[in-house]
This record gives sequence, structure tokens and C-alpha cells, in this order.
Amino acid sequence: MMSRVKMGMVSGLSGALAVAALEAVNMALGPWAVPFPRMVAVMLQVPDLAVAGWVGHFVVGTLLLGPLFGMFAARLPTDTPETKGIVFAVGAFLVMMLTVAPLSGVGMLGARAGLTGVLWMLGGHIVFGLVMGNFYGRLESRQKRLARMHPPEGVAAR
Repeated sequence: MMSRVKMGMVSGLSGALAVAALEAVNMALGPWAVPFPRMVAVMLQVPDLAVAGWVGHFVVGTLLLGPLFGMFAARLPTDTPETKGIVFAVGAFLVMMLTVAPLSGVGMLGARAGLTGVLWMLGGHIVFGLVMGNFYGRLESRQKRLARMHPPEGVAAR
């Protein structure tokens, strides 16, 4: 059995991969907005090192946001895993824009990234939350199915 934190980590990685795919398209065909890895690199104070932005993106999505989502998903105020993921990710976006962005020089609410950049980041967070929530919901359903099929010793199957 996988813990909620481990399911969150796997789900966070899947969300980060989905956003990375969107960003790869943005960078290859656009860019329509400031590339997300570049914004993260600026926030990390290494603006010329895009790889730092990619690493930061995956670390935060997989090792921070995913596990936090796993811990709080059951308490979020919506009905489906996908909407829970979106609510969580938009909340993380707001926290980032009110704390990390100003401290890293991007400005309050990411003002220096411009409206397009902020909207692109919000959209990326929504996609991240949607994919993470969907993946988490599937893992949670699988866990419940396995628990019904293989109850602990001494417990009758339902």
C-alpha cells in the first residue's frame, strides 16, 4: 500500500511532467509568454541558468506540492479529485505570488513578469492541479480496490 504522501509525490511528478510538456510547446512554437523555467530561474536568482528553472519546477512539484496535496486532498472543499487539485494548485499559485515572487525580485503578484506571464503561470498551475488531482484520484481508487481484494490477516473480505 502506498501512503498519501507517496501517492502525492507520484501525482505531483505527473502534474509537473504535464506542465513541462506545455512549456516545451511554448518554447518551441512561441514563446507566447515568458518561459516558466526562466521565471523560476529568476526566482532562484540564477536568471541565465534555465536548467535551474526546470530542476526547481520538478523539485517543487514532486517533493513539495505533491506530498502536501496528498496530505490535504481529503480536506479540500470540492467533490472530485481534479477540482481538489485545481483548488490546491491555485492556492499554491497565490502563495507563491504573494511570498516567493516579491522576495525573488519578480514583484508582488509577479508584476515584472507581465500579465501574459502571470496568466501563463496561472494556467500552468491549473493544468498541474488538474493532472495531479486526476492521477491522485486514480491511485487512491486503486489503493481502495487492492485493500478490498487483499484484506489484512484475520479480517474478512467485504
